[in-house]
Amino acid sequence: MKYHTYILFGAPGSGKGTQGHTLGSIPRFFHCACGDVFRSIDTRTKVGHAFLEYSSKGQLVPDEITVELWKAQIDAAVNSHVFKPDIDILVLDGIPRNIGQAKIMDELIDVKKVFHLSCPNRDALFARLKKRALKDNRLDDANEEVIKRRLALYETESKPVLGYYGPERITSIDATEPPAKVLFHILESMNGAHESAAV
Repeated sequence: MKYHTYILFGAPGSGKGTQGHTLGSIPRFFHCACGDVFRSIDTRTKVGHAFLEYSSKGQLVPDEITVELWKAQIDAAVNSHVFKPDIDILVLDGIPRNIGQAKIMDELIDVKKVFHLSCPNRDALFARLKKRALKDNRLDDANEEVIKRRLALYETESKPVLGYYGPERITSIDATEPPAKVLFHILESMNGAHESAAV
């Protein structure tokens, strides 16, 4: 059984985590943030150890390992009945990060919609990322070179995922609007998807 899935997609600082967290608090939605998955890795497991091997050397973690870690988290949520896939909708944020991950995940998820939190104004993203890094006391992330590198990586690695899913599944939303307005647009679009599915 494939999980009914909505994907929150956008550059670092576009507000994916904020929207995902809010949606996850609504009944019948289960939010899974890839960042949380990585932060809660059990390095004693085989896949956790493999992840650590790559990340501790500053190397990119292979897509198969990333997806396996994500799947382990989802399986745990299903087994503990936190996520009930027969009645809940899965909301993803931060995964898939590239086309390789999207292809592997095709066997596991049925992507109904991709919400592209669009923010063409790079200065606004810059300011958001810097502010967030200082607020969370992640001083390395406040470094301008680090921010530039993350945004460049998004453009080359992640943005092509939008092309992979195709325009019919993508809803673009202006991420510079207030979070409540962004959420309103997401929910409005979801209701439209449900209505057309019911017709």
